[in-house]
Amino acid sequence: MSSEPLYTAEEMRAAEAGHDVDAMMQRAGAAVADEVMRRFPNARRVAVYAGGGANGGDGKIAGELLRAAGREITEERPDVIIDALLGTGMRGAPRDDTASVIEQINGAGVPVVAVDVPSGVDGSTGEVAGAAVRADVTVTMHGRKLGLAVAPGRFLAGDVVVADIGIEAGETANALVTPAILAEVPRRSRRDNKYTSGHVLVVGGSRGMTGAAALAARAAFRADAGYVTICAPEESVPVLEELVTEAVKRPLQQVDEAAARADALAIGPGLGRGDAANQLVRRLLAEIALPAVVDADALFELEPGDWPAPRVLTPHEGELARLLGRDSKEIAEHRLASVQEAAEKFNAVVVLKGEDSLIAAPGGGVLVCALGLPSLATAGTGDVLTGITAAFLAKGMEPQRAAGAACAAQQLASRAAEQRAGLVASDVIEALPAVLG
Repeated sequence: MSSEPLYTAEEMRAAEAGHDVDAMMQRAGAAVADEVMRRFPNARRVAVYAGGGANGGDGKIAGELLRAAGREITEERPDVIIDALLGTGMRGAPRDDTASVIEQINGAGVPVVAVDVPSGVDGSTGEVAGAAVRADVTVTMHGRKLGLAVAPGRFLAGDVVVADIGIEAGETANALVTPAILAEVPRRSRRDNKYTSGHVLVVGGSRGMTGAAALAARAAFRADAGYVTICAPEESVPVLEELVTEAVKRPLQQVDEAAARADALAIGPGLGRGDAANQLVRRLLAEIALPAVVDADALFELEPGDWPAPRVLTPHEGELARLLGRDSKEIAEHRLASVQEAAEKFNAVVVLKGEDSLIAAPGGGVLVCALGLPSLATAGTGDVLTGITAAFLAKGMEPQRAAGAACAAQQLASRAAEQRAGLVASDVIEALPAVLG
């Protein structure tokens, strides 16, 4: 399965409709109790903080089952805490009395097991408007909630365990990418040659930034593109000749001729900023009817346009803040809403990069990819993602799936790379063939 459903509170209610509520709660409580006993077999004293809704009911049942199994249920000096204060329907900041209890839970200094979502986390968005429980484990019912996959909520969830409560799979608009998405990437057949395996044109590589274009080009090759051309300022071409032996290099003034033979564009790595660069980006995006990845300098002062072909924008939080006229803090606090807004505004697939990369398409749902290591937060990995995405677009993949598969390939390569601590972008590139193989 190339993706796992991610449920909003509304989608979860729809999935539960028509089922026996008491039976679901009994299974949910049993799942929580089982997880507590499995993870913390030596915990004798358990505190259960239960609210008044169904989430609280799940917690109370878990407490009853733990008492029957010989555990002491107490709020004084517990060995482990069950958080069942607020459920998936919670919106906004908790009330002051609930916030006080949350702070008490966080200050207890013992492991916390959250029921469905940590209290204070919006289960549908991952947003945290006030106090929120920092869980070590979250036992979530039926399916993973969207708010457990999207930051900042995902950083409070700890290990996520999905419990079967006896209901059928429901429809979800959003999904969590799994490694199986890489099976969707077209592979070369014996009949293919370098021209039919995908031709990527990288546009960038200004003086002092040739490395960015080189990384994108090398990543495209390692992502199985058959042919890569780099168009760069004329003074950069000799440097690029040394950096990427396999790529064809052309001066920037020949970009239209090069685009006529390409299958996809990668615009921006090391391009530089200024009026000339901005005008080039606008013209290429407006006139070239090829799918294009737009990253780095090409995102600077980018305006929505009537694109003749699919566009994939790959900003980090700071770049997305500029595109939407916000500040980075607001983007970080509202990642899901921000990437969806950008996809609609620019009529493009937008990849909000991060430990949880969010891939939004206009009029559609969001793919969440969180398979990599924190070490990916290093210079050049954005250029690598650009090259991989362009290679997959050149092979004819649908843009959102291409971007999701590219995020998965890059993130899995961060795990496969021999050098994990002190990882650099080139390490990720060299690990790509093994991951895609």
